[in-house]
Amino acid sequence: MAGIAEVAAHAGVSKATASRALSGGGYVSPATKSRVRAAAAELGYVPSAGAVGLATGRTQNVGVVMPYVNRWFFAEVLEGIQQALLEQGLDLTLYDAKPGSDGRARIFDDFLARKRFDGLIAVGLEPVDHELERLTRTDRPIVSVVGSSDLTSVVAVDDDYAARRATEHLIGLGHREIAFVGGGAPESHWAHVDQERLAGYRHAMREAGLSQFVRHAHSEVTLPGGYAAAADLLGDARRRPTAIVGVCDEVAIGAIIAAQRLGIQVPATLSVVGIDDHEFAEMFALTTLQQVPREQGRAAVDVLLAEITDPERPRTELRMPARMVIRSSTAPAGHPEA
Repeated sequence: MAGIAEVAAHAGVSKATASRALSGGGYVSPATKSRVRAAAAELGYVPSAGAVGLATGRTQNVGVVMPYVNRWFFAEVLEGIQQALLEQGLDLTLYDAKPGSDGRARIFDDFLARKRFDGLIAVGLEPVDHELERLTRTDRPIVSVVGSSDLTSVVAVDDDYAARRATEHLIGLGHREIAFVGGGAPESHWAHVDQERLAGYRHAMREAGLSQFVRHAHSEVTLPGGYAAAADLLGDARRRPTAIVGVCDEVAIGAIIAAQRLGIQVPATLSVVGIDDHEFAEMFALTTLQQVPREQGRAAVDVLLAEITDPERPRTELRMPARMVIRSSTAPAGHPEA
């Protein structure tokens, strides 16, 4: 494999100039930079991370902290981050900070303190125990994916809008008794995303003059959680809603399964809308507001690299739109044949 000396000789420049041209550290004329890079490509030269780090003072590594790696949303975000970093020739260190685990404390108290990264992407971290605040003490650029923060740049879908749009879709079909399923009890510390989506649902109901029908069935934000909450909600025929907005697709799918178990037809008797466009949404013909987690991951990398390049850059808040995807889990109210 060719070294920097061979690249420099092939391009007719000094080793120092070749190093600057390939690392981006220091000025090199555009023509010389082009000639050096062409020589490197021709010789198959691959710079080592260590050498680039010495030249630029950077690790060429990005840290990613997330509470789950095996759930659909988080896995998709991670895929987008990884693809974007690979395109830039950068490494990734993943910190799997499972809630309540011993390893989570070690990540925040030990591993992150070593600062073996140029910047961090925090995916789905809630402001519990001031963890995001502790991350900012690493003195590295940080971008949050999901949620809201005054401490970091944020890349996320507009959760309030997504829930409002989902609710308005049902209202437009003539539904009035619309329940929101998912999210914690008022006294609990539950996810900011779920709170935003509940707020969007309530806003749409209030704007339509349907405040008296607002109903929130608390549940864990999982398919089994949605199933259990919907089974309880739908079990009382006297107070049964005609439509459900799930805090996410997994909860909405759980509600569809609960309805089927109770002999309630979807969408003839019950309409269901989710948010996310989960990989199972098509299988259950679920109408949903689509977010694309991979795009959020890629956008987070773009924002982070810009902040690494320019530490004085103002924080960014990027709210990505959610697109309505109509399938067959919704129908007009009072039209069983629709």
